[in-house]
Order: sequence, then C-alpha cells, then structure tokens
Amino acid sequence: MDAATALETPPLGLYVHLPWCVQKCPYCDFNSYRAPDTALPEARYVDALLADLDRDLRLCAGRRIETVFFGGGTPSLFHADAFARFLKGVGERTTLAAGAEVTLEANPGTIEHGDFAAYRAAGINRVSIGAQSFAAAQLAVLGRIHAAGDTLAAVGELGRAGLANFNLDLMYALPGQSEALAATDLATAIELEPPHLSYYHLTLEPGTAFHHRPPVLPDEEHVLAIEAGATHQLAAAGYVRYEVSAWSRPGAECRHNLNYWRYGDYLGIGAGAHGKLTLAAAGRIVRTVKPRHPASYLGALHDAEVGTRTDVPADERPFEYMLNALRLAAGVPLAEFTARTGLALGRIRPALDRLLARGLIEESAGTVRASALGWQFLNDVQAAFLDS
Repeated sequence: MDAATALETPPLGLYVHLPWCVQKCPYCDFNSYRAPDTALPEARYVDALLADLDRDLRLCAGRRIETVFFGGGTPSLFHADAFARFLKGVGERTTLAAGAEVTLEANPGTIEHGDFAAYRAAGINRVSIGAQSFAAAQLAVLGRIHAAGDTLAAVGELGRAGLANFNLDLMYALPGQSEALAATDLATAIELEPPHLSYYHLTLEPGTAFHHRPPVLPDEEHVLAIEAGATHQLAAAGYVRYEVSAWSRPGAECRHNLNYWRYGDYLGIGAGAHGKLTLAAAGRIVRTVKPRHPASYLGALHDAEVGTRTDVPADERPFEYMLNALRLAAGVPLAEFTARTGLALGRIRPALDRLLARGLIEESAGTVRASALGWQFLNDVQAAFLDS
C-alpha cells in the first residue's frame, strides 16, 4: 500500500518577490517592508534576482518556464525597464514558453504603479489590481492609500494599454461592512468586467497589526449571508468559481495559481520567496526559502548559495498535495496524486473513504473534489490527510 512510485516532472512556474510597499497594511502578513525615502535599489535587486535564478536553475536545467508572477509587496513600484531587463535575463538563461502568462501585481494609486503601456512593452501580459474595496470607510480601515476612483482609473489605463487580461482583488467581511455594502462593492467590481476576480475573506493573521488590535468584524451569520449573496451575484454575471477564492470568465483562470493548486513546481526568487522543485530522477521534492529581509537578500548577491533547501519527506506529501488540490472546484485526478507525490494511492485511501462516508468529498471517474458541504469545512477536510 505504501510502495513508492516514480515521480513525474510537473509544469514549472517562476515566482518573483518584490518586497517593498509605500506603507504596510494592518491585515497584511506577507513579507513586505516600507519603501525607503530614497529611490528603490532596482538595478541591484534585478542583479540579485538574476543571480538567484542562476543558482536555482541548476536544479531544473532544461525545463521550460510556463508562467511568471511578480508578487509582493507592491511590484508596480518598480519601473518597466527593470521588468524588461529581468525578463530578458530569464530568456537568456532558460526557455520561457511561447504565450507564457506573465502577471504583475499592482496597486491602483498613481504613486503605486508606473505606466501600464510600458509594463506591457516590457513583457507583462496580465495585471492583478489590489482594489480590496470601493467604499471609502472600508479602504481607510484597511490602511489603503488609494481611493475607489483610483481603481476605476487604473482599469481604464489597462484597457488603453491593451492589457485586457486582468484580475481584481476584493475583500469581504470587513470592519463595518454590511451585506448591502458587500453587495455594492461586488457590483462595482463586476461593472469593470474583470476577466478574473479574487474574492477574499478578511482574516486576522498572526503577526499583523489587526491581530494585535483586532477590529470588530461581522459575525458568522452576516459572513455566510455575504458569501451566499456573492455566489449568486458572480454566477449571474457569468463568472465561474474554479477555486475557493477565485472566480473567472471561462478560459481566464490564473494559470500560475492553478499550477500551485495542482502541486506543480515553481522557482521562488527574491527576498523571502518560497519555491518547490521536483527532482524526478532522484525521487525527491525540494522546498527552497530565500532570506526574508531585502538587505540580507541583497547582501548574498555573490554567495555560492542563498537561503535553504529542504527535502519534503514522503509522510508530508499527502497533506501538502491535498491542502492544495481540494481548493479546486473541479478537483483533481487521483492518478495525479501518485504522479506528483511518488506515493501509491493506498496512502490516502483510508482518509478518502472516511470523508466520502461523511459526505465531505465526492469521487467520480477517478477524480476527487470537496463537496459543497466539504467546502464549508475545508480546513477539517484538508486536515484529514495530516496522518496519511
């Protein structure tokens, strides 16, 4: 039952972390730092990113990069020429797939992003806009420095730049947010016709300002009502929920994130970036973590190795895989569990059978997914694989 099988080599993405923001939002637990009063060290940071990439490419020589994602922080604080130089460097070092999805996270305010046409010319073909809300009171309590009008203007700029593939990030269950306000927020977002919409429940993450000084949030009854209303609104507008927090027009799913959910591989470069790489011939899965602080990361530019590399033990792979896979509405083929973890299906069969008996997952034609009930208790469903 526990016999190992051959690992397949999954698709490979590239995540690039740019850690600076104009200011830190009170809900944010990402690795981010307030931008210095002087200019950002763009040239030095791109040099460090390319050196970092050189080191990690030793683990995956000959593999093609399918997607690139510039996350942060606020990556759009960097100028377009920095992205152009970096992407040119990627092409000189390895193969970037034709038609690769290249996403840039950007904030709406004019001081937080450059010229979208210049970003497009640099090689960016998808943008994710951090709107979060369209209500002034909610933006203020979230510590956002843009106004609703900035988001409207940014979407207009995207259209004029020819960047039709974009995402809007929106949050709900915000302090002081009623069901009506949440519905109005979502209606405003839908009017902007984003091909993709990420709809996140505000949570109080450890280490954040909100965790230390919790705001008053809507109670569970109101949260459930907001979620039910949002599901109806988005479906009526033609959006398909393909992941717990992600909705899209058909064909506009985020390819980079889908690779995460299906336990694909990704290089993680930049301050605090995490990566996952499958070394199929050796039967290994390796996690990489880079130094968190920008100064430490930049200081390691000429080091032989940067950060840490850790093997993922076989006992941890079932939970890692199902933690991601069960977020997908369509689920995943069970054969993929074996191919991506190198473990026989028998490893998770007892947990699957227990969840099936409780109606928390569904299995059909070799594919498993969380049921509607299971999605309501997704943390519990995922935790069932901790001891597999």
